[in-house]
Amino acid sequence: MPKLEMGDLLDLVLEEGASDLHIPCFSPPVIRHHGEMVPLDTDPMEPEDTEYLMKSITSEANQQKLQQDGGVDFGFAFGDKARFRVSVFKAKGNIGMVLRTIPNTLLSMEQIGLPPSVKDILFRPRGLVLVTGPTGSGKSTTLASMIDIINKEKKDHIITIEDPIEFYHQHKNSVVTQREIHNDVPSFAEAIRRALRQDPDTILVGEMRDLETIGAAITAAETGHLVFGTLHTTGAAETVDRIVDSFPTTQQAQVRTQLASTLICVISQVLLKRIDKKGRVAAFEILVQTPSISALIRDGKTFRITSDIQTGAKWGMNTLDSHLLQLYNDGKISYGDLITKCRDAEGIIASIKEGMKNK
Repeated sequence: MPKLEMGDLLDLVLEEGASDLHIPCFSPPVIRHHGEMVPLDTDPMEPEDTEYLMKSITSEANQQKLQQDGGVDFGFAFGDKARFRVSVFKAKGNIGMVLRTIPNTLLSMEQIGLPPSVKDILFRPRGLVLVTGPTGSGKSTTLASMIDIINKEKKDHIITIEDPIEFYHQHKNSVVTQREIHNDVPSFAEAIRRALRQDPDTILVGEMRDLETIGAAITAAETGHLVFGTLHTTGAAETVDRIVDSFPTTQQAQVRTQLASTLICVISQVLLKRIDKKGRVAAFEILVQTPSISALIRDGKTFRITSDIQTGAKWGMNTLDSHLLQLYNDGKISYGDLITKCRDAEGIIASIKEGMKNK
């Protein structure tokens, strides 16, 4: 049989609207389509096949990193059709790959499903905005859309720090400097420190993955910049706890005080399969800073944040559970997804029963 070519596989991914392409050894390639894994109708991949496909898109320098570290991540442009975030790795001594589609067209906030209140946050002069959620929940897409709005509507210097660069931003009303970890700068923390000397207005930190990076991002927000970052947490209260807990006990009171004054918004999101049509839909929890929430963060009473979000609709806040319930009632997601993705299943079930009674 002729070898599979990467170009043919990527064309298929784009035609099908798949989010990911998996190339494992001893199995046919698999695409993730609307959240489900779908094997392609081909022969299983042999080690020489996966190596051939890897070499067709991986630079010599990245092949060397793969040999040294057992894995490498990078961004890859498939002509002018799309970009892909690529992860190449070794598994049982053989090479495997996962490629995630990065669309060329950025979605509007309306298309993503974010409420108009979130747009107001993008025009704040300073502070920390966090977009959180599990891997594959659409955080990068949400952040890229926010950066695009600032780029179109403000005259800023925007610095993005990413590993790897995903969405490419052209200069519009703003000047956009995009820096890639390992290629342009050694680490997130170092990139933030250097960014402060580059006259930035807005800084995007692709991943706040360690204490040094989190500390540098908070300092940048404190010193008069609008800082966007991501964390792999679910929920606003958990996000605050995760940041505080990443610091030594002796520094936690100080970090709570810093967060109370700098954190202006937490958007926590999950991505779910639609049942009304093809595709997926995002559910959001949105926290917006108020004097009450600042006081709860400062006093270490994060367990009370959710109740503030529940009563904060006039500031554009909502809980994840309320949005999930709304999507379920609108016929967009399944009952199974509603129950598995919500925080308080008992409360959700009670709400559904109450709603049925009132019909």
